[in-house]
Amino acid sequence: MARERDLDKTGFIDNVGRVVRASGAMGGVAARLAGHKFGFKSDKESHAEGLRLALGNLKGPLMKGAQLLSTIPGALPEEYADELAHLQSNAPPMGWSFVQRRMRAELGGNWESHFRSFSHEAVAAASLGQVHRAVLNSGQEVACKLQYPGMQGAMESDLRQLRTVLGVYGFFGNTIRQDEVYVELAERMREELDYHREASHLRLYRLMLKGISDVTVPEPISELTTTRLLTMEWVQGRSMRTVLESNLSQEQRNNIARGLFYAWYRPVYHFGIIHGDPHMGNFTIREDDGINLLDFGSVRVFSPRFVGGVVSLFKALQEDDEEGAYEAYQDWGFRNLSRETVKVLNEWARFFYRPLMTDQECSMQESNDPAEARATLEKVYDGLKRTGGVTLPREFVMMDRSAIGLGSAFLRLGARLNWHKMFMELIEGFSVDALASRQREVLERAGVKPTRSNI
Repeated sequence: MARERDLDKTGFIDNVGRVVRASGAMGGVAARLAGHKFGFKSDKESHAEGLRLALGNLKGPLMKGAQLLSTIPGALPEEYADELAHLQSNAPPMGWSFVQRRMRAELGGNWESHFRSFSHEAVAAASLGQVHRAVLNSGQEVACKLQYPGMQGAMESDLRQLRTVLGVYGFFGNTIRQDEVYVELAERMREELDYHREASHLRLYRLMLKGISDVTVPEPISELTTTRLLTMEWVQGRSMRTVLESNLSQEQRNNIARGLFYAWYRPVYHFGIIHGDPHMGNFTIREDDGINLLDFGSVRVFSPRFVGGVVSLFKALQEDDEEGAYEAYQDWGFRNLSRETVKVLNEWARFFYRPLMTDQECSMQESNDPAEARATLEKVYDGLKRTGGVTLPREFVMMDRSAIGLGSAFLRLGARLNWHKMFMELIEGFSVDALASRQREVLERAGVKPTRSNI
């Protein structure tokens, strides 16, 4: 066991020590939240930074969950959300001897016979697994994503920690109630451990984005895929960070942003399905400025009614139709809303829909300024407190997460596009019934089985 631990640099083998560190990190959050509510003063900014550093060292599901929580309005105090938003998935890789044992466990003792070559060093390491570049006997280049050991136990332990913090914060402040947030977060995160499921998501996105030349989705290699190993076509591209450091023209910036827009939102408005993690590490940029879309662990199937509500709210805001907005929020899954609460929610919605309602070329900075966003959210939060608060519906979580992640990418790119025109093209002739029909067909063809919470 000692030798095995030496070879596993991820730290997941030592689950007992990991649980202790996770409990300490998240327990500290809970204690400080409670102390602050009871009047005990603490340096929240300093502790929030310490929490980010602690979770960054832990890696794994807890870090991924914390990243997600940082994008949900009211899930955590502002100081914590700001710090957790900066977490990066750069886990230390498993050593080669350990990788060999893991590959034998997934493909058998003759696993190397499937490959002409297999990189000893990981080309990427993230929160749940690492990627090796390989060449099949046929000459095809592939990426092999190998899950870290002990992830099932780490997932359940980390989810308990996240539930504790959400519970403590919710106990003291319920303006934006998180009852459904943890359930949604837990289900989506557990799904990410099943690489067979992720392979079906790859097939799903290849079907949904067929004919969209700006986006490439790698093909999964089914015969070399297991629950904990995903083998897929290798796609060539540069990281978003590398591209941003180069001398991009405005046209290139616009092309990249356009590809991202269609990669995320064509599946939403044509099929009711979203890639729930627009992290910069989950896509690369092709030489022609197109997008390679990667990492399909977090995919959400929306109810057609929910997507219809998103479209209906857009139209209601355009027409200043308060009754239409009220019905749209019902379709989103908001319950027991007063008319006063709807007016408050509309302030939030008008701001975040603004880029889609501005019929001219503009940057996200011009139409959706971060400083204005903060002021708007503070105003909305105060309004919700005054009118009794709301419970966030489950389907809100992934839509919100994707919108914030994409908005950040568009801001960093400095893209100038007519977002309104692109959105109107996507929803032209929109019908809930037609979306439901397309959704059933594409899920069946890809072999994706929606979970209990979906559709």
